[in-house]
Amino acid sequence: MPMPQPRQVSPPKGARVPPPDETGRRRRAWLIAALIVTFMLINYADKAVLGLAAVPIMDELQLSNSAYGLIASSFAVLFSLSGFLAGFFSSRISSRVMLFVMALLWAVAQVPVLLVASVPALVAGRVLLGAAEGPATPMSMHALYKWFPEGRRGLPSALQISGAALGTLIAAPVLTGLITGFGWRSGFAALAVTSVVWSLVWWKLGHDGPYDQRPAPKRGAPREPAPEQGTAVQPAKVAGLPYRRLLTTGTMLGSMVGAFGGSWANALSQAWLPAYLRTELGLAPGRAATVISIVAGLGFVLLLAVSPVVDALNRRGVSMRWSSGALQGAAVTMAGLAMAAVPLVEGRGATLVLVAVAFSVFALVFPLHYVTAAAVVPPSQRGAVFGIVAGTGTLPILIAPYLTGHFLDTASSRSAGYLHAFLVSGAVMLVCGIFAMVTIRPERDARRLGLTPAAPAPTQATAH
Repeated sequence: MPMPQPRQVSPPKGARVPPPDETGRRRRAWLIAALIVTFMLINYADKAVLGLAAVPIMDELQLSNSAYGLIASSFAVLFSLSGFLAGFFSSRISSRVMLFVMALLWAVAQVPVLLVASVPALVAGRVLLGAAEGPATPMSMHALYKWFPEGRRGLPSALQISGAALGTLIAAPVLTGLITGFGWRSGFAALAVTSVVWSLVWWKLGHDGPYDQRPAPKRGAPREPAPEQGTAVQPAKVAGLPYRRLLTTGTMLGSMVGAFGGSWANALSQAWLPAYLRTELGLAPGRAATVISIVAGLGFVLLLAVSPVVDALNRRGVSMRWSSGALQGAAVTMAGLAMAAVPLVEGRGATLVLVAVAFSVFALVFPLHYVTAAAVVPPSQRGAVFGIVAGTGTLPILIAPYLTGHFLDTASSRSAGYLHAFLVSGAVMLVCGIFAMVTIRPERDARRLGLTPAAPAPTQATAH
C-alpha cells in the first residue's frame, strides 16, 4: 500500500516566495557586514590608541605638543596616497585579499614601538599604519556594496561607519584600562593580536558578493539578482567614464568637501580630545575615557537612527539631494558651530555638551557621502572613485593634529591654544558643510553623465 504523500501547503495569496538561495544570500550578506563592522572597529581603535596614550607617552619621551602633533600627523603621510592606489586595483584584486593584507599590516605596524620606545619607532609605526589603513574605509565599503543592492545600502553603510564609533566606544575604556594598569605599550600589543585574529577569520569567511560589475552570463546560466526597486538613482550599464568628468560633478565635489570637514573633527578627536579632557578640563583618565565612550555612543545611535530613514525616503522617491546631500552638509555645519563654541562657554557641563555635539554629529557625513558618490559612478569604477574620495576627504589627518600642537606651543597659554584650534576647526567645518549642502545633487549629475535616462521632454498636451 503506497504511503500517503504530505499535503502541499500553498503560500498565502500575494505573498512573495523568495528563491531557495535568497535567504542564504541575505544571511551571508549580514555575516559579511558584521565582519566589516569588526574590521572598522579595529581600524579606529588603532587610530585612537595614540591619543589615549598621549599623556604617558609625552611624559616618558619628554615630547612637546608640536612633536606629539607631528607624530600624530605622520599617520597621514601615506594614508591618502595608499587610498588612491588601492582604489584603482580594486577591480583587479579580490576584496577578500585586500582586506586580509591590510589587517595583517595593521598588526605589523604595532611592532616597532614594542621593540624600541622612541620617536622614530612611533613615527615608523604610524606611517606604516596609515599606509595600511588608507584604503580601509573605501575598500571595506566597496566590499559591502557587493552584498547589498542600491536602495538597501543606507543601513549597511551606517553599520560600517559605526565601526568607528564602536571602536572608540569599546576601545576607550578597554585600552585606557590596559594603559593605566600595564603601561601604554600594552595597548599597542593588544591591537596587534586582535588584527591577526580578524585577518584569519576573514580569510576563512570573507568572499565577494553578487552585486558587482561582472561579465554577462552565458545562455542558460542563472541571472544576477535584479536591482531593488524604488531607489532614487538607478545607474545604467555604462562601461566607464573619464575620471575627470566623474570627479568634477557637484555631487562628487560636495561629497569630498563634506567628508573633509567631518574628517577634520575626527582627526582632532583621535589625536587631541583625550589630552584636552585631561589637561584642560581636569578629568581623570577613567572619567575622560567615559566621556569619549559617551560621545562615540551618541554618534553610533545617530548613525543607526538616521540611515534607515534615509533608505525609506529614497525608496519613496524623495530626492537624494534632500535625503542624503542636505543631511550630510547640515551635520558637518552643526558640528562646526558646536566646535567653535566649545572654548567660549563657561562651566564644565556646558563644555561637555558642546564637545558631545561637535565630536559626534559629524559622523553622519561618512556613510552618506559614499551613498551620494556611488549614485554618480558606474559600478566598474566605484572602487577607484571611493579610494579618491576617501583619500581627499581624509587629508585633515595630515593637517589638524600638527596644527593643533603648534597652536598649543605658540599661544600665550594652553587655554588660548585650544581656543585657536577649536575656532579654526569650527570655521573649516562650517565652510565644508555649507558647500556640501549647496552642491550635492545626485539625480541631476547622474542624468548629465548618462547614468540614468533623461526625463522626457513635455509634449504640447502636458506642457499646459
